[in-house]
Formats: sequence, C-alpha cells, structure tokens
Amino acid sequence: MPATAPKSFHVKSFGCQMNVYDGERMSELLSAEGMVAAEADQADLVVLNTCHIREKAAEKVYSDIGRLVRRESGRPMIAVAGCVAQAEGEEIPRRAPAVDIVVGPQAYHRLPAMIARGRAIDTDMPAETKFDALPRRRKQGASAFLTVQEGCDKFCTYCVVPYTRGAEVSRPWAALIDEAKALIDAGAREITLLGQNVNAWRGEDEAGRPQGLDGLIRALDRLPGLARIRYTTSHPTDMSDGLIAAHGEVAKLMPYLHLPVQSGSDRILKAMNRSHDTTGYLRLIERVRAARPDIAISGDFITGFPGETEQDFTATLQLVDAVGYAHAFSFKYSARPGTPAAVMTDQVAAEVSDERLQRLQALLTVHSHRFNRGTIGRRTEVLVERDGRRPGQRIGKSPWLQSVVIESAAAIGEIVPVEITSAGPNSVAGLPLATMAAA
Repeated sequence: MPATAPKSFHVKSFGCQMNVYDGERMSELLSAEGMVAAEADQADLVVLNTCHIREKAAEKVYSDIGRLVRRESGRPMIAVAGCVAQAEGEEIPRRAPAVDIVVGPQAYHRLPAMIARGRAIDTDMPAETKFDALPRRRKQGASAFLTVQEGCDKFCTYCVVPYTRGAEVSRPWAALIDEAKALIDAGAREITLLGQNVNAWRGEDEAGRPQGLDGLIRALDRLPGLARIRYTTSHPTDMSDGLIAAHGEVAKLMPYLHLPVQSGSDRILKAMNRSHDTTGYLRLIERVRAARPDIAISGDFITGFPGETEQDFTATLQLVDAVGYAHAFSFKYSARPGTPAAVMTDQVAAEVSDERLQRLQALLTVHSHRFNRGTIGRRTEVLVERDGRRPGQRIGKSPWLQSVVIESAAAIGEIVPVEITSAGPNSVAGLPLATMAAA
C-alpha cells in the first residue's frame, strides 16, 4: 500500500453493463475526492470492479491482482469491488493478502472513507440508497448508462445475483429524471436504462401516480436534447402491456429488445426456475413484433445446464430458428457456489457443454448475419460514438444496436443519416446520405 494517500486511480470493470455503470460512478466519486484517472500501470489505486456470474470471470480477478503485485512501478493500493467482493468478502484478502479494500456493489459510495482507513472490508447492503451519496453525473460520450433498478427476486437456480446484489429495488422517479437531465447536459444523446430486471422497475411520478418502466420511458421521451432511449436487461415475466405498447408509440425508444430465455426446453426452464415456458416466450415476441415490426431481438443462452439432454439442446436450436435473433450472448453453464444448480445431480460433462456451445454460437452467427444483411439498403440514422481505425472513419450505432462503420467527418455525438451498404455478422457499413447526394 502506498505510504501516502493515493493521488491517482484506475477502475477496471468486468462483466455486465451494470458493472460498467458502477465503474463510471466510482470513477466520478474518486475524481470528486481530488484524485485523477491514470493507466493501471501507473495509478496509486487500482479498483477491480468484479463479476461473479461465471467461474472464469472470478478467476480473472486473482490473475489481475498477481500482475499488480508484480508491477514494475511498485504495488498500488488494490481494491476489489463488485459481485466477487460481495460473494467472497473476507476470503479475498485471505487468498490474496495484497488486497487492501473489499467493497460490495451496494457499498461503494463509502469507498473514500475506506481508502482513508487503508485496509477495510464492507459488504453490507445498507438500507439507505448509495445513489444519494454519489456526485452529480458527468459524461462526455454520446451514450450513457443510467441504473434505474437493482437486485433480483427471481432466484433462477444457476444465478448468484440475488445473493450479491440483493432484492429488487427501484430508484425513485425524481432521482432518475434528475440524473437523466444531468447526463443530457453533459452531452449524452442516448441513455440506456439498466437493471438486473430493468422492466421490474416500479415507482410514482411527480403527481404520485403509480408508474412502470413504460411510464418512465415516456417521461424521458419528453426531455429536450435526448435522442434515443434503450433498456436492458429484461425478464419475460415483467414485460407489461404498457411496455410492449411503448415500443410502437415512443419515437425515441429504439427498436431493440434484449429478452433472455436461456433455454428452448421447458423441462430445463423449469429446472432453472425461469417462471416462463417457450410457448409464452414466443407469444411475447410475437406481441412485441406486432407493436414494432422492425424490432431487433437479442437473447441469452446457457448450454450444459444440469440434466440437459441432446433433445433439450435441440429444442434450444429450434427456438433460435423460430425467433431469428439479431444478436445473442451464449455461455456454457458454470456452477456457482451457493446456488441450487451447483448441487444438482446430472451435471453435464464440460466437453459436452463446449461442443453444444460451439454449435449454438454457429447458429446464432448465421442469424445475426442474416439480420444484418436484411438491413442492407435501409436508410436510417447512426449515432456517432468513436473514431474508426482509419483517418476520417467513424463508428456508431444504428437504431438496431448494430455497429456501423462510416466515412465521415461527423463529430462524436452527431446523428448521421446513412444508407446501409454492406453487412457482416458483427457489424455493417453505411454511406452517409450527404455523400450520396454529392456524388
């Protein structure tokens, strides 16, 4: 640990978009304390903001700790934050004595006080909201995350989130509107609403009227300067009629829905405690597409869940074909200590899970490429987010969350009308309409 208080910091986030948001908020918190951001090999303090969904994600943290200990410029103060911190607590410094601070995802607003103490562990889930203690948002990019809901009450048998993030909690309406305005003032053109089950958000508006996520989206739609709204991650059982209708009625709500299903087998879904079946899931997709016919559907899948047979896996492939996902995340099952699935019989052999994952990903690639090719010739708008690899090249996002490569001098945050001209499985290319008009 440095002999003096750290003057510089580096935050490295693993895993989900919620962790990205938390990492940004920790950075803002440390900046407000007068510290400056630095690269990991030079920072006085390195915060590893961790993910505990899969075993490999947790093991990466300990590998990073080892590299920091051996750093040529000297060992920094090391803080482990996030879900691994919450799940393992005091076990972390026992396993890795170089770790100075362990802080859970509901307690990181107390990070400055923990740094001042030098060595500390805080994995409490306090009743008071951490958001009240965090500084006003500052954002320079075109897109920003806004956490509206945390925690999960679903208790899927494979998942640690209810144990590391706690019960479902919705942030208050006024706080969310204020934070959204601050992000817009700081340059954000697009806001993505985040939650472990984001569509479980519930609250009351300024008039005391009960609202669901659709009501919040409609309020954000009225904010000047905001061009796009997205939300993730959704649970099928929380897709309300109002939220489905919003996809067809709110112009700023982008035509993209991430709706995890995990398996195409009803038997496996029941073992996962997913509280939905494939028939209900497919009907839900039909309703969303009726409200917004051009919507892109994304999903999550797990292969090799305990007891999964080849017949169960075939049902997953059939579901993929039935939906035609524009994009999806897929993983082989990873047993997490403390979850019901970890002690289930009929654990699937790793080589079987691997082989199924390869087949699933090959099929998902076919569908993502098919979706992207289907947008060739469409005229749409691209929100420019960053520079491309070559001079004069920009990369942005289409309404369907595709990465779009364009040749343009447009500024970051500018929205450029384009025509999609070519497509691969992971990105598309677009030609600005202004360029076409000049030709």
